[in-house]
Amino acid sequence: MTNTFTGDSIAQLFAEAVVLAKAGERVSPRGMATREVFDVSMTLTDPRARLLYAPPARILNPAFAVAETVWHLSGSDAPWIFDFNARLTEFADDGVLRGAYGPRMRNWGGEVDQLRRVIEILKGDPDSRRALIQLYDPVRDSAGHKDVPCTLALRFHLRAGRLHMSTSMRGQDVWIGMPYDLFFFTTVQELVAGWLGAELGEYHHHVSSLHIYERDLPMADGLADVSASSVMPELTTPWEGFGTLLDRVEVGDATGHSGWDAWAETMRSYRLWKDKLREEAWRVADTIDGPLGKALTSWYGELNRRTRQASSPAVAGTR
Repeated sequence: MTNTFTGDSIAQLFAEAVVLAKAGERVSPRGMATREVFDVSMTLTDPRARLLYAPPARILNPAFAVAETVWHLSGSDAPWIFDFNARLTEFADDGVLRGAYGPRMRNWGGEVDQLRRVIEILKGDPDSRRALIQLYDPVRDSAGHKDVPCTLALRFHLRAGRLHMSTSMRGQDVWIGMPYDLFFFTTVQELVAGWLGAELGEYHHHVSSLHIYERDLPMADGLADVSASSVMPELTTPWEGFGTLLDRVEVGDATGHSGWDAWAETMRSYRLWKDKLREEAWRVADTIDGPLGKALTSWYGELNRRTRQASSPAVAGTR
């Protein structure tokens, strides 16, 4: 079994990465039983095939994938992200995720917008090797807070009119984290390619510790053949006005861009669901074209299944 593999969709990479991690060595960082493989490299040839859809074993919350990406891109560490994934509060210090990527990416040290800087560097020197976004901060991340970035850096190379991107990670939880992480990283790649007027190249994912927690092995054992991921609608949009566009997506408003409108509707639908307006949430989800709509209705079905399971007499009697 090789630690280097290529796929044309996130589904192919995910399936192979899960098999690899399951066969890893047993370790227990922070007392958590884990299977681990060192030094893994993956290549995604079509970065827009970024949304994993692998029911029934692995059903993603696409609203969180979208919300987290908007949250990062806007430079935010605001607590509204907890509305889309309450489990993140376990890693917060005083209600804040200290390892949030957004402030580091868009306002490093209160001075540098690294995303803007990548564009400036590659416009000034298309062959540059200096276009990167640093996310791990040894000063900040040795302070003892709960949330320490798994991602070290994002690197961009413009070659022969195509923008390639490489991500370096100290660790990657393949079952829970990888599908959401690649959704975000490849969105960044697509946006930067658009801002440079370049074609979208390959996405490269380098992981020092690819792992799966043993608590997730029963679900991973149920992963059957995974269909190739559908290609997401294009997100290319001008740099000018990008912040305003993100603000509109965050609150669920129309943007006039079909790709981003699907994101806005996904976030709006999930907020309706959280407000217990379930029928309206379903109706909105049914109107969302493309992979996001399909994934969102699948997620709502999974939430209903969990609710029924939790309230069944057999389950209730074991509490």
